[in-house]
Amino acid sequence: MLESDVRRSWVIPANEYRRERWRNQQGWTREIHRAPADGDWSWRLSIAEIERDSAFSSFPGVDRELVLLSGNGVRLRFDDGEVHDLLPPHDKLRFQGERGVTGELIDGPTHDFNLMWRREKVSAELWHRPLVGPMVIFADAGATWAVHLLAGRVRFADESGLLPMEAGDTAIFQAGPDHRLRHVIEGGGELLVVRVQPRIPSG
Repeated sequence: MLESDVRRSWVIPANEYRRERWRNQQGWTREIHRAPADGDWSWRLSIAEIERDSAFSSFPGVDRELVLLSGNGVRLRFDDGEVHDLLPPHDKLRFQGERGVTGELIDGPTHDFNLMWRREKVSAELWHRPLVGPMVIFADAGATWAVHLLAGRVRFADESGLLPMEAGDTAIFQAGPDHRLRHVIEGGGELLVVRVQPRIPSG
């Protein structure tokens, strides 16, 4: 692997996530990563800490996907009448950030993985995958992948020099505009895998 590739891939230990208030001040979140790092982000990863029934912050122009990480579940009650329960072990739901929604705890606090992206700038996909051996990730030119380790322990079976990951850690693989990245993850556990790609302007 080229030295330039190593600089585009890194592991973020869980103890380095930045804890901050929600936009509406009704809860806390631990920010994992935002891109770009300065100014308005195009996409963002965080872990929401829901400790009481709370209205979610409004994010016009943003799509989001929420995944239950821990706790006994949260009921998402939308202002338009839709109700959806996120239940153990790892239910998830994608919805528009401008929709009014309140999170109601089913039985105690929850932690929830939160992927958000500005729909006019990027597209995003999220998968929940078991890891029972090696997994190869190819990041196409211009794409970014994130791997969040839900449980277990993994290492990188390639020449990247990246540190092993413990449960709760996240790895970011950011391919350049004119080349791809390849990583091999080996171990056992469960992963959330995210792919973010820039949207190509129409016309």
